[in-house]
Parts: sequence; C-alpha cells; structure tokens
Amino acid sequence: MTATLGFLTIGTFLALTLWTRASVLVCLVLVPIVFALIGGHGGQLGEFIGEGVLKVAPVAVMIAFAVLYFSLMVDLGLFDPVIKRVVSWAGGDPMKITVGTALVTLLVALDGDGASTFLITVSAFLPIYKRIGMRPLVLTGVVALAAGVMNMIPWGGPTVRAMASLDLSNADLFIPVLPAMGAGIAWVLLAAYLIGRRERSKIGVCDIEDAAADLPSTKPAGGPGTVHEDDLSTRRRVIERVRQVFNVVLTLALVVVLLFQLMPLEVAFVIAFALAVAVNVPNWQQQRELFERHGGNVVLVVSMIFAAGVLTGILAGTGMIEAMAQALVGIVPDSSAGLLPVITAIVSMPLSLVFTPDAFYFGVLPVLAETTASFGGDPAEIGRAAILGQMTTGFPLSPLTASTFILVGMAQVELGKHQRYIFLWAFATTLVMTAVALLTGALSL
Repeated sequence: MTATLGFLTIGTFLALTLWTRASVLVCLVLVPIVFALIGGHGGQLGEFIGEGVLKVAPVAVMIAFAVLYFSLMVDLGLFDPVIKRVVSWAGGDPMKITVGTALVTLLVALDGDGASTFLITVSAFLPIYKRIGMRPLVLTGVVALAAGVMNMIPWGGPTVRAMASLDLSNADLFIPVLPAMGAGIAWVLLAAYLIGRRERSKIGVCDIEDAAADLPSTKPAGGPGTVHEDDLSTRRRVIERVRQVFNVVLTLALVVVLLFQLMPLEVAFVIAFALAVAVNVPNWQQQRELFERHGGNVVLVVSMIFAAGVLTGILAGTGMIEAMAQALVGIVPDSSAGLLPVITAIVSMPLSLVFTPDAFYFGVLPVLAETTASFGGDPAEIGRAAILGQMTTGFPLSPLTASTFILVGMAQVELGKHQRYIFLWAFATTLVMTAVALLTGALSL
C-alpha cells in the first residue's frame, strides 16, 4: 500500500508537471499532501513537512546568496577585462573565436544563471560571428557546451536540486566530481577548437580591428559601477581600482573555501555577499536596486527548494521512498544493481529532453538513490551520476527550459537545428565526465 501510494505520488507529480503545465511549486506541495492524507498520515503532516523544510534550508540559503553574489559581481563588471582580452585575442580567426567563446561562457556561467549567461555571451560574440561570416549555429553550439558543464556548480540548479532531494552536502555530491568536471571543461575547449578549425577551413581568417569594441559591458544601466572611468577623479579611480582588486580576491577566496571545504558553503556565501555589498554598494538605495534587479530569480529558486522540502519530507516521513525502493529491488536483477549509477550517468543527458529538472531530481532521483542503497550502494553516487548530464550538459538543448529559447532566439537559430548540431558533442561531454568519474572513484561499478 505504501509503495503504491509512493508511485502514485511520483506518477501524478510527473504527469501534472510534464503534460498539463501545472505549477511545479504547487505540485510539489499539494500532490504529496493529498496522497499522505489518503494514506492516513494527516496527523503527522506538520512533522513531516517541518523536517523536510529544515533539511533543505541550508541549500536554500546557499543558492539565495550565491545568485546575489555573482549577480553583483557581473553588475560590477568583474569579468569584463578578461572577456574583452579574450575577444581581442580571438581577432578574426574562427578557431580562436570559438575557443574564446567557450572561455568567456565558462567564466560568465559562474553566476549559475543560464539566461544571463546566454544574454551576455551571445550579445558579445554575435556581431563578430556575423562580421566574419561564421554561422550563428556555431555560436549557440559552443555556448551550449560550455554553459552545460558549468551548470554543475553547487549553486547551479541541478546540483542544488540533487542536494535538496537526497539531503546531501556539497562535500558528498560535488567535490567528488570536480575532476570529472575539469575533464568536461577540457573536452569543451577541445570541442570548440575542433569546431572552430572546421569553420576556419570554410571561411578562412578575416582581419578585424578592435574586435573587443563589439563587446557590450555586462554592467546594467543605472546599477553600481556604471560611471565611466574618464569622468572619475583620480581619487575615485583609485577607489574603484581597490574595489576591483578586493572583488577578485574575495571571489578567489570563495573558490578556495569551496575546494577545501573550510566552512559550510551557505555560510561562506552569506559572509562573502555581505562583504561585497559593504564595499561596493554601501548606499541603501543602490542595495535596493540590486535586490529589485535580482530578487525575482532568488525568490523563484528558493521557494522551489522549500517546496521540494515538502515533497521529500512527506515521501521520507511516510516511508514511501523506502517502500518504493524495496519494490524496485524485486525487479532489478542483482547482477545489474551495481550498474545503476553508470546507467544513470549515461542516460542523464538525453533525459534532459524528457524530464524537467524538478520532475527528475524531485521525482525520479530519490527512488533511484534509495534503490541503490537497498542493494548496498551509495545513494550519493546516483546524485553524482545525475548531475553529469541531466539538465547540465543537456539543459541548453532542452525545450523544457526557457533559457534555451533565449540562446537560440537571440542568435536567430532554429531549435531543431541547434539540437542536431550540438547533441552528440554534448552527449560526448557526459561520456567523458562519466569515464573520469569512474577512474577517480566518484562512481563505481
């Protein structure tokens, strides 16, 4: 009975979110409540929901302040000098331009927001691509490859969802796949080189003067850091320079904290954001403008994480997850049990075209993880396998994500052509990362 209710909960959630376009947030909350009531757990709902929400609270805090921090850094133009240098280096060489496109995307995608990544990179490179005759399809493809790998970062959507769904920490889920992510980045740069070399063989190398002039600033009008340097007094120039150095050091310190687990990531981002605001936007009016610009994204993601806590809390508290896993144990052959993480990794990227991240990470992943645990495996391996492709390498190709349409729409590329052009490259990225994850022990057979 409990297993049946669990499968009905997951099935109803998937059906509502996949085919009726119902609000994911509403489904995350109401669907499990309805089936918990049917199962006679009405008196314990408050306890189950409270425990689920408390478990995802650290993840919600981390994603909120991570988005705010990197959005502020982009507003301040932290990455502008590097981006402009890359574009200038690329010049009129299609091979260098594609590699430069990948490098810039890898950098800009640190904010964990696919939409802003596509807005910045396409705006920066599309005029150059058009000027020398490169196909916009190449631009969307290379940006998709780089943004896909970078979507694995702990404050990116898939990893955040996996941590919330499986109640895992950054150390459990993300740190073990860092070598695999590094291999994925290397593969993306190699792919960009090969794609660019093919494009160069078609159109040759063109002469472009001041290529960097085509790059728009990432600083929003009216936001912090919009005053032109020529208008600043010498004293203010010095202050701005000190702030830039401070921002670079602070961001590098965050990376060190992430890699060496010196403190909980949510604590690190809270402190880093407070320091960044105190130094860069001490004026309350500027801070209000900052929150008005980026608060919508924060509220949307954080509310989704807390709603997911309702689903996972009820599934765990009622025993549905455990019952579903036990039911699946009787179906999966013992000889195949150890292959579940690898199978999950391999199919994760194509599944991005079928499942929304919420449907997969909150509906499918917990069952797979509990099934693996029932066979004596590590549930964290299923989470690591999932983020190697599901809405990471696959999200810039998926018609289920709005940011994909920003990418192809800005470049005026048909979605179908974009998918056909870059699918195998993106799938190969997942395969490369899966192989490295096996070699480094992040996944096991």
